[in-house]
Amino acid sequence: MAGMRMLGPLGGRAEATPRDPELDLDDPETNFMAMLKIRGDLSEQDFIFAFPGEAWAMIPQERNYRVFKTFGIGAGRIEEVPEGWRIYNREVLYYMDPDTGEILNEWSNPFLAGKKIEVMHIANDPVNGVFSRKGHPVLSPPYPYIAYGDDIVFRWDFFILRPADLQRKDYPIYSSGDMDQHAELWGIHGRRSDVLNPDITSGACTMSWSRVANWLAFMEMGNSPGSMIFHSQCVKLLGGVTELPRYILDYTEKHFPKYLEAPTEWNGPQMTSAAGEFKKKIDAREGAKSD
Repeated sequence: MAGMRMLGPLGGRAEATPRDPELDLDDPETNFMAMLKIRGDLSEQDFIFAFPGEAWAMIPQERNYRVFKTFGIGAGRIEEVPEGWRIYNREVLYYMDPDTGEILNEWSNPFLAGKKIEVMHIANDPVNGVFSRKGHPVLSPPYPYIAYGDDIVFRWDFFILRPADLQRKDYPIYSSGDMDQHAELWGIHGRRSDVLNPDITSGACTMSWSRVANWLAFMEMGNSPGSMIFHSQCVKLLGGVTELPRYILDYTEKHFPKYLEAPTEWNGPQMTSAAGEFKKKIDAREGAKSD
């Protein structure tokens, strides 16, 4: 396709730009199926994403601090249903030494005079949902996109404000506040040629993922001023889990083996959260102390 197609104010008036006669991404159904083919696998087979990145702490008017390297794995599968497509998904993300890349079990918190703190990696299972054709403010089509040549980039922007799993009165060390306010920003990049190729059910895909949020609960920062910024570049591993870095694959096979394949059971949409899992761990620990 010649030229660039954008939605919204970035591209100006939509009618001023010619549509692609072979792939009209302004058509909701075409847009929907293109995104699913790039993000997932229309043959309903498992797909694996690897997402290396970094996590930074920002303290207002004081400093920015590179806290961790990160490495995540997402294992998913999509399945067609009458209302759209279900996604069966689970994800693990490791916190690593920012210099050596070693996966951490313990961390010296520089904001608490080097206090030794147990690290709790993200291990969310399941993260299941439905890509419905209508009704969801972010996950229903048409998705905002940019198309240029053989490149297509879809965008998802999640801005969350909801009651926090960890309330201040009950978890003053771990809770940043009674409301969970954060953003997760995605760019989903694929190839027009893959979308148009009927022999391809799962197109090549790279993604950017950014998260802007309060302190991680395990950091024990309470409601002190500051925020965490995550930034990762993600890639669909078309060759499967064997394309993961050897160190990451070995660690995952030993400690989190189920995260190398998608869930198989559907119990409705279930968005497991890191904060919710941390709460379960703290509650279990406190319950054991009281027994």
